[in-house]
Amino acid sequence: MSGEKTAVIVLNWNGAADTLACLASLAKVRQPEFTAILADNGSTDASVGLVRRAFPEVEILELPRNLGFAGGNNAAFRSLRGRGFNNVVFLNNDTVVDPGFLQPLLDELQKPWVGIAAPKILYMDDPGRIWYAGGVVRPATGLIGHTGIRQPDGPPFDTPKPVGYATGCCLVMRCRDFEAVGGFDERFRMYGEDVDLSMKVRERGLVVMYQPASRLWHRVSASSGGEMNLGKQLRKSGAAMTLFAKHGMFGGLLLYPLLLPFRALLGLLRFQLFRRVASQDQEDFS
Repeated sequence: MSGEKTAVIVLNWNGAADTLACLASLAKVRQPEFTAILADNGSTDASVGLVRRAFPEVEILELPRNLGFAGGNNAAFRSLRGRGFNNVVFLNNDTVVDPGFLQPLLDELQKPWVGIAAPKILYMDDPGRIWYAGGVVRPATGLIGHTGIRQPDGPPFDTPKPVGYATGCCLVMRCRDFEAVGGFDERFRMYGEDVDLSMKVRERGLVVMYQPASRLWHRVSASSGGEMNLGKQLRKSGAAMTLFAKHGMFGGLLLYPLLLPFRALLGLLRFQLFRRVASQDQEDFS
């Protein structure tokens, strides 16, 4: 791996505070060397100027307008062409990384059968609780979901393993593989593009590898119920149907709409149970 060049792309849209915190955590990653690139999706909150002053070593790509997750990351990747980069990391700006997060992911890419490497991701407001420890895709029923979400971190989530998909919150690929599968599909404006990318990689005979030795924390509240937001669920459902149609997942196309009310109810019940247990734990602690 000596001599390989890695780019870490952080996409920003009017998220100055989160982006500055993310870049500050990246600045603590001493090994291996990498190039940090901020791809700004036409922000109007002075993000670019703040980053330029705080982190002059970070490359900045100013996009003329908000191209969305897929479009912004694809544009940033195109800026790498012809510059000798071997690996690319796509990293959400609302994350904080462990100083040792990068090497285990790059080590996975030394295995020729691995197409994507993904870290363990924990809640920033509850740092001992899992947000992502792998992803499951079941074409027959249309089930797509994170493994371990809201569960306490522990030994069950400490084993590297192939998984169904990597989350776009953080994933690492060889540049040649990302190019070969056509990058992120920009028809997915929000949600689904990471699952689609993972499926395209798996269709090429490569695996998506979950590597828990790499850790980061994601700013999404475990207790606020934001993941149960109706608008968010509708956007996710639309993306799921696009995904099923694209990949010929006819079982998912048929059963996903039928099972959606039951899954939504089950998700709500699990969330309410989680809140009750978390509240009891807090009372016991106090």
